[in-house]
Amino acid sequence: MVTKADLLKFLKEEAERPMMDMDLFHYFELEPHESGEFYNMLSELEDNGDIIKTKKNKVAVPLKMDIYVGKIQTTQKGFGFLIAENNVMDDVFIPAGALAGAMNGDRVFVKIVNRSGAGRKNEGEVIKIIKRANEKIVGTFEANESFGFVVPDDKHINKDIYIKREGINGAKTGQKVVVTLTEWPEERRNPVGYISEVLGFPNEKGVDILSVIRKYQLPETFPKKVHREAEGVEQFPSPEEIGARRDLRAQRLFTIDGADAKDLDDAVSIEGLPNGNFQLGVHIADVSYYVKERSALDKEAFDRGTSVYLIDRVIPMLPRELSNGICSLNPHVDRLTMSCTMEIDQQGAVVSHDIFESVIHSTERLIYEDVSDMLEAIERTDLEHLEYLREDFMQMEILCKILRNKRERRGAIDFDFPEPKIILDETGKPIEIAKRERRIANRIIEEFMLAANETVAEHMFWLEIPFVYRVHEDPDLEKIATFNKFLNNLGYTIKGITEEVHPKAIQQLLSEVKGKKEEGVVNRLMLRSLKQARYSSVKDGHFGLAAEYYSHFTSPIRRYPDLQIHRIIRDCLQHKLTESRLQQLIPIVEAAAKQSSERERVAEQAERETDDMKKAEYMSGFVGDSFEGIISSVTSFGLFVELENTCEGLTRIGELEDDYYIYDELSMSYVGQHTRKTYSIGDKVVVRVERVHVLNREVDFKILNKIED
Repeated sequence: MVTKADLLKFLKEEAERPMMDMDLFHYFELEPHESGEFYNMLSELEDNGDIIKTKKNKVAVPLKMDIYVGKIQTTQKGFGFLIAENNVMDDVFIPAGALAGAMNGDRVFVKIVNRSGAGRKNEGEVIKIIKRANEKIVGTFEANESFGFVVPDDKHINKDIYIKREGINGAKTGQKVVVTLTEWPEERRNPVGYISEVLGFPNEKGVDILSVIRKYQLPETFPKKVHREAEGVEQFPSPEEIGARRDLRAQRLFTIDGADAKDLDDAVSIEGLPNGNFQLGVHIADVSYYVKERSALDKEAFDRGTSVYLIDRVIPMLPRELSNGICSLNPHVDRLTMSCTMEIDQQGAVVSHDIFESVIHSTERLIYEDVSDMLEAIERTDLEHLEYLREDFMQMEILCKILRNKRERRGAIDFDFPEPKIILDETGKPIEIAKRERRIANRIIEEFMLAANETVAEHMFWLEIPFVYRVHEDPDLEKIATFNKFLNNLGYTIKGITEEVHPKAIQQLLSEVKGKKEEGVVNRLMLRSLKQARYSSVKDGHFGLAAEYYSHFTSPIRRYPDLQIHRIIRDCLQHKLTESRLQQLIPIVEAAAKQSSERERVAEQAERETDDMKKAEYMSGFVGDSFEGIISSVTSFGLFVELENTCEGLTRIGELEDDYYIYDELSMSYVGQHTRKTYSIGDKVVVRVERVHVLNREVDFKILNKIED
């Protein structure tokens, strides 16, 4: 029987034109009894977007027909864009009339109808919807006499959903609800659905975050079968398994995490060697020992892809029996681990390494603040019991700086964006927002995890084994050139751009703006000019880290790619990588990379939306109050200002009443027609909080005056 890979290879490389499915059947000389399996395979490939059938029912590869697969991103104005998969092309503009009923997030086939010209994007039309993304939609219910409608929370969905009388199910005007769609939109018809869940009024405790959970379809509970498997996992390693591993229980090692962390993925150890080098140990929870391939636990972890952190709760990838129990590297108990030990010289080079199955007994469960306080010589009597670890901490700090210097020499980029720390009271209301500190202990763990991730990726690459890599492709030169024009207005430039840009050039720019008023803005716009990191079965390097080899090895409790590569490493260590197993792994790692990248994006969006919502709610208590801030973005409709606490608000251009202001897109600034007064990115201003719309996560500022340096 022909495989999917064989069929796709033929269609991509050998087929000179689209072919009838029967012709393909005969080409591969299949037997009659294989017809059912063959046609099922064609259907699966079509459902997945790997092939497309023409109007004459002929089979082809989409790209050969100038057809692209991707997800639709719609706008409030009705038109949309195709975000093509695998970065095969830039976004494609889709007019409202060419969406063919596609909604935001739908996976579709798009045919190019107009190629891009000067200053214009490629234009396309949706020819088929592969998979719907919006079977359930969260929104606000509005009742009418004989029907109702729901206004979606997702502003990308620009049509309200019609609800028949019998589908209202007790919902009241103003309540947050979940709608299950029964009819998809058409050009002149709204979607239709029924209310499947009433979440409550927006001001009721927990409804806001629950709305985000439902919007992104994040699973709050685990299926019964998954629970049964989790409850059946032994909470202590067996003597037989301990005896089969390298025993590190007598070695001094410990975890360093945030104070509220319960899923402890990684432990570290360090030793100074007689030759002046360091022996660094990174010991990672061996989740793959407990989560077997194709088990219910594994399938659920694959579907979730990652744990999601939403301020006051975690939606874990694995049940708590594993994530907080047997897999968590809690202190003073035996735990199974996958270890990567590295001998590192004074220049930061890993001169030798070893990867092996191990068992550990963590000495301490440490938190970042305590270790940082000890290293920064902040006197605290409550930390005296940790004095026996001070020498370890000091060696770790030295090694951290060596590794950081090595990364800086090769050009690694460090975007040091302030992360918000949002504190809620017992009712779920935000009572404080501050910048999350990134101190020396945080940096130590970051550097050690980076070193382990690189070492594991390179080790596995040279073994030529299917693997899941973390890749960050080189930036698009056109985007960098556009960004460079903006930089020229600020007196900066990215040097050495010809046919490629080196991360060292970006690093140099970020170094030049460090400490300047425009630092945050340049960092932000630079980040937008770069591509997003993703998972891949192909080693394509990591631009931001200036690393040729990179993977995610260090967090298998909360990231599926890490779990998957642990499984591959175990097979390798136990000599189970037969030829058939290697062939089996190829589609497995491709699926893991694709699914993990998609779920990571969903988690990021949900986390960002939750943060923005709580920031808006926090600022609603300060309407009428004034604050100092920095202009963080300039658009054609106004200026965004960011406060010290990371909250951001908009001053619409009509609010600038002392002059008529002209928008200069190139310099991203506003210039007064008569006064020549300017408002530019990075300017310090005093603003007053005018209005807050919590549900829309919008804060309106009025600029009172500009602070001159």
